[in-house]
Amino acid sequence: MGSYFLISHFVFQTVRVVGVSMIPTLYDSQKYVLNRWVYYFRAPSRNEVVVLRDPIDNGFAVKRVIGTSGDQILLKDGNVFVNGQKLDEPYLAPGMPTFPYVEHKECSLTLGKDEYFVLGDNRKNSADSRTYGPVPRRSILGLIVR
Repeated sequence: MGSYFLISHFVFQTVRVVGVSMIPTLYDSQKYVLNRWVYYFRAPSRNEVVVLRDPIDNGFAVKRVIGTSGDQILLKDGNVFVNGQKLDEPYLAPGMPTFPYVEHKECSLTLGKDEYFVLGDNRKNSADSRTYGPVPRRSILGLIVR
């Protein structure tokens, strides 16, 4: 019983996706395995799909890591640039643009130490770093295993 508790709360856990912010990668109501253990040994990496503590409502959110500590992020003309390079995003639906949620046509920021820029794959229907800014490392709970 004790080992089940340790494994299910600190190593692996089943999570159910709620919402459409990760379509077409993950779908509403589907179940996935959350690897909580992996980030005890290394930091989250770009392109990984993670579960994080949502800064707005303190609930859980599933997002994709776009930028890591020290990266410069630019949202311009519907595209994402990381450190001056246009990001190749084959996981997005064809023609899916990425625009900032502010009145400006572009958004630029540099991530600080232990900060991450996360986006949903359904860019037109996702509350993410465009809404709440960079996510601190401590808010990232684990890696989605597909």
